[in-house]
Amino acid sequence: MLKEKIKSLAKAYKEEVIATRRHLHANPELSYEEFKTSEYVKERLVGLGITQIDQKATTGWSALIEGRNPSKKVIALRADMDALPIIEANEVPYKSKNPGVMHACGHDAHTASLLGAAKILHEIKDQFEGTIKLIFQPGEEVAPGGASFMIKDGVLENPRPQGIIGQHVMPFIPSGKVGFRQGLYMASADELYITVKGKGGHGAMPETLIDPVLIASHLIVALQQVVSRAASPKIPSVLSFGRVEALGATNVIPNEVKIQGTFRTLNEDWRAKAHQKMLQIAHGIVEGMGGEVDFEIRKGYPFLQNDPELTARATDAAKAYLGEENVLDLDIWMAAEDFAYYSQVIDGCFYRLGTRNEAKGIISGVHTPTFDIDEDALEIGAGLMAWLAVAELEKP
Repeated sequence: MLKEKIKSLAKAYKEEVIATRRHLHANPELSYEEFKTSEYVKERLVGLGITQIDQKATTGWSALIEGRNPSKKVIALRADMDALPIIEANEVPYKSKNPGVMHACGHDAHTASLLGAAKILHEIKDQFEGTIKLIFQPGEEVAPGGASFMIKDGVLENPRPQGIIGQHVMPFIPSGKVGFRQGLYMASADELYITVKGKGGHGAMPETLIDPVLIASHLIVALQQVVSRAASPKIPSVLSFGRVEALGATNVIPNEVKIQGTFRTLNEDWRAKAHQKMLQIAHGIVEGMGGEVDFEIRKGYPFLQNDPELTARATDAAKAYLGEENVLDLDIWMAAEDFAYYSQVIDGCFYRLGTRNEAKGIISGVHTPTFDIDEDALEIGAGLMAWLAVAELEKP
């Protein structure tokens, strides 16, 4: 049975996949700078005997594994390759060798898993019908997102996949389990850059000033109305500010205050209305208090929606592969993911690979200096991706 064959190969290649992940983890590269990573991926694909390899978006790759009757159906598998500007705090043999750069979001595991899946699929290509397109993309962590560049470069054409499947580690799910969600899953993400301008001076003479610190304080509070009063309670929305910079002193009021934040939601119509509402509130509050405001909204990734039918089939396939007890239902997640660009163009399924292991002390969240994964999960990471692709090709 093909499923059992894939399981057997995933187990046999587990240590190789772990070694691949460790190599990538020790040699991380930032978004759109994945030059050595890119060459490594290509060398591995060539080493497997895969010949149909195309460069996309400078450091990205697409590759084809053709089974029997390759034009029957095409399914894509995607991994991202970039790391984050974080100083790693883990003391492990595979600790980052690049100061200030770390695979703190699991993209090393994603790339290693897809390379492992590629090895399995290439080995069994005479046992399935259709074509599997492998996508290794740069720049998931930085807007506008490497997926957008890959799409512009034609990664979803020649041949065009009928669907795409992506996998992402999840440190809140125990190793050995995976999670799926049909429909709306992850939020859009916009970056907010606000400068409130006033007239600074001595803190003891407020009557002669236009205090941008006071104005900014009112503005931050007022903008929360966008979510609490302007948004429908039925539409998940988040408005958060993480940076406020007022370079004054105890007795010095600065001329301006800079504010940075993020807005996230799961509805494109409301997203556009919220942008206008934020601008309206900002100009009303700031100008009403005598100041001026520059408000830049950098539109980021769209919301991610998993195709219900593709995701239902993938969930059933995962249950057949891992057992029903090891396949979880996911809740909405207000983080953002540039896989959303693919799902806006073709049917997509983005699922979670559990990597938590409390007994091993592997409990840290993504984007932290102590993030790590239970590497035992990589056997599932490679095997399940291969199985999901084959199972989808078998569906009419």
